[in-house]
Amino acid sequence: MKPVLAVVTNTEKYEKFDTPTGLWFSELTHFYDEVNAEIPVVIASPQGGNTPFDPVSLRKMFVDGKTEKHFKDPAFRKALRETAKLSDLNPDDFSAIYFTGGHGTMFDFVGNPELDAFTAKIYSNGGLVSAVCHGVGALSTVSINGRALIAGKTITGFSNTEEKLAMRTKHVPFLLEDRLKEVGANYTKAALPYTSFTQVDGRIITGQNPQSARAVGQIVREALLNKPAS
Repeated sequence: MKPVLAVVTNTEKYEKFDTPTGLWFSELTHFYDEVNAEIPVVIASPQGGNTPFDPVSLRKMFVDGKTEKHFKDPAFRKALRETAKLSDLNPDDFSAIYFTGGHGTMFDFVGNPELDAFTAKIYSNGGLVSAVCHGVGALSTVSINGRALIAGKTITGFSNTEEKLAMRTKHVPFLLEDRLKEVGANYTKAALPYTSFTQVDGRIITGQNPQSARAVGQIVREALLNKPAS
């Protein structure tokens, strides 16, 4: 089984605010735990090297036992200080790509030509494309043969309501829900904010918020393990 590529952000602060941001930690760990037990997960970032953690994601209310264990694991922390650089990797070597979230991703995932091309190649190879929360924004600029990857696809991602509740509407360069609709996606969301919600449309798997990362991992794992041999 080819490994899964999990992409994390290198962005430490919002562009127009002196406020720290970065990776929403559990959106990596919950997915990692679901997948890595049976399928290797490689962690990479646009620039390589360190991925900062959004300090809000490390508050006790957002950290369960397994996530805390990863945070205290020197080897895991080292892997996040030394992530692979995307340009050093080959999309042909991966069965799926997963975009973690955190507000930092809105600045170095979206409109990144290298990420766009990498994602398009994995999808064109028959692989899975998955993302959670703000990481779904990475899919908004991916195109294949001149058509937006998510146009006409049913997907989810961090909602406008959740952004307002997070008090970050003025910090972000755009509202993700609005952007996904503008690209032509069939955007859907849970009836209640901050509850687990996922969508699967063919080989595109998305989760709405931090509470959805584990479910995205489960779906990706099962889809890959049950995929017919080519």
